Amino acid sequence: MDRTLEGLAPLGPLQAEMERYAQEQESLVERAVAVQQIPAPTGQEGARAAWVEAAFRELGLERVERDALLNVYARVPGRRPGPGLLVSAHMDTVFPPGTDLALRREPERDRLSGPGIGDNSVGVAGLVTLAESLVRLPTPPVDVWLVANSNEEGLGDLKGMRAAVDRLHGRAPGLGAAIVLEGMGLGRVVHRGLGVRRYRIAVQAPGGHSWGDFGVASAVHALVALAAEIAHLQVPRKPRTSFNIGRIQGGRSVNTIADHAELELDLRSEAPETLAWLDEQVRRMVERHRSEHRRLHTQVTVHMVQIGHRPAGGIPEDHPLVQAASAVLARLRVRERRDFRISSTDANVPLSRGIPAVCIGLTEGGDAHRLSEWIALGPLVQGMRQLLCLTWWAAHWLGGPGNGG
Repeated sequence: MDRTLEGLAPLGPLQAEMERYAQEQESLVERAVAVQQIPAPTGQEGARAAWVEAAFRELGLERVERDALLNVYARVPGRRPGPGLLVSAHMDTVFPPGTDLALRREPERDRLSGPGIGDNSVGVAGLVTLAESLVRLPTPPVDVWLVANSNEEGLGDLKGMRAAVDRLHGRAPGLGAAIVLEGMGLGRVVHRGLGVRRYRIAVQAPGGHSWGDFGVASAVHALVALAAEIAHLQVPRKPRTSFNIGRIQGGRSVNTIADHAELELDLRSEAPETLAWLDEQVRRMVERHRSEHRRLHTQVTVHMVQIGHRPAGGIPEDHPLVQAASAVLARLRVRERRDFRISSTDANVPLSRGIPAVCIGLTEGGDAHRLSEWIALGPLVQGMRQLLCLTWWAAHWLGGPGNGG
């Protein structure tokens, strides 16, 4: 495969840029810090989007603009028409407004830690750094679209990526492939999108005073009874399947019988049919509880609303894009982590629509979604080299005979 990489996309022009990454590693770190210091809770990415837009404009990229969802687009034009390549990194973080974004550098461990630094500030910084390289390199065979997208995390439900794919694939010549960047997870080549369904289950009840109205139905009591049943669900180990009640809330005070309570439920499975089965089990539980409350005339109502649906999709391990990603890692002597082939990322969207896509990481890290989140600084050089090589290869693959070019 390494010979195929070199033969399809001569890597000689990349050498100067690959050396530059080693010489200017600190600039990449500083760029990641600049991104991380801009708060970007899901749905509130405006300030970070403005920073990315300014960076794209300063580089002289074409078609730089923002859409209604705050996605930022830029184009590196190709030599000829044909389906283009999308390279994306999500801007949003899981941390709410007001989070202390202080960073801590640990030279003895070659680490940088702080909320959102790995997921996904370094990914956004890597996207801008890739853009810098592409404007210095020869014109690619096909258009390369660079997108800093919004609404990846949690209840953002991949809305940013959905809008980006709608926009770029919904008009000729469309997209031929996608590379999705995450800051952490160097060595992973995710080529299967994990299906996810998310629900909010809300209960309404009469409520009242804990002493004076004792015996009146409580929304909290009704909800925790249902939650306990969900918690005892038995799911298969293969295909790997999971469920999680991530949040539960309700009631007004310790001495009030609750008139409202709700929970948020996350369902996942490697197999779409198993996810559908799990979904049906939960629906049946909800309906049983509804029916029981109606039978007992408790005046309790139970509502179940879908709040998230990450579509499943995938390409096989022997797909050229997957094989190329693996070959790039081998060429750079980066250990491939073959235990991480499936995940829930922005790549779910193109994969679910038949567009070949992989999700890759730029460095090693840990404690994702915690205040102690950290990244290793040393591997960033190889992570950027991986990104540049794979982008260059994919653009030439799309521009080759039989691939629309």
